[in-house]
Amino acid sequence: MRSKDYRDVLAGDWRKRRTIPTVEAEPDLVVEEAGSGFCGAVITCAKDAVTLEDRFGNRRVFPLAPAAFLIDGEPVTLIRPTTTSSSAPRRTASGSVAVDNVRARVAKASRIYVEGVHDAALVERVWGEDLRIEGVVVEPLHGVDDLPALIRAFGPGPERRLGVLVDHLVPGSKESRIVAEISSPHVLVTGHPFVDIWQAVKPSAVGIAAWPRVPKGRDWKQGVCDALGVADPQEMWRRVQAGVNSYADLETELLGAVERLIDHVTADVYGAEVR
Repeated sequence: MRSKDYRDVLAGDWRKRRTIPTVEAEPDLVVEEAGSGFCGAVITCAKDAVTLEDRFGNRRVFPLAPAAFLIDGEPVTLIRPTTTSSSAPRRTASGSVAVDNVRARVAKASRIYVEGVHDAALVERVWGEDLRIEGVVVEPLHGVDDLPALIRAFGPGPERRLGVLVDHLVPGSKESRIVAEISSPHVLVTGHPFVDIWQAVKPSAVGIAAWPRVPKGRDWKQGVCDALGVADPQEMWRRVQAGVNSYADLETELLGAVERLIDHVTADVYGAEVR
């Protein structure tokens, strides 16, 4: 006897499985890696792996495994694009979409000041193309002690904004005390926690496991060179500079600080409020 309520779970085509769609991993396609939850845009796709970059500039490489990724919460299988898209936008070293065939603007009255020529060189290396389009000049400050006098001489205003990048801007430091005295709404000071701008470059970009710890009171650059067996700080600087090819080679603390300064001094271009 069979109950009328009995249902044969094996009846029908039980072998039929859900079809997982395949999607070509085109540049800028945003996906989530199902296992880790890492979400980012496709940067490159090789034969067996894809490189994703999240909104903080962190990059990770994942194998092209079946159903390993999610788009809008649904599983997909990424595959290498069958053709290289010629319409994919070119990216600058800062990660922004490049604007081609446009002349650099005449320099604006607004400025960005940084502490020293090495800071200026790294900002130029990553954000130089963007800043030239906006007509923003970056100049070295040569020490945060000069900041109050520089601001008075600069005469900031609504159409003459000033952005300043400060090294080792941490609570209780000399730098933080100087910055706390600045009250002009047309001046934005940001900073990073590193003793020197070199340290804002990821160790992997320089080919080292980590930046050496230098005892307090000792010249930091010379201490680094001694610990790494480099004869001259200029030689080490060339190594640091050569290791920076894009924003992915810099620590997020520096990235955020510079991006905020650029937003501040170019706010009139977009009609945005000064933060």
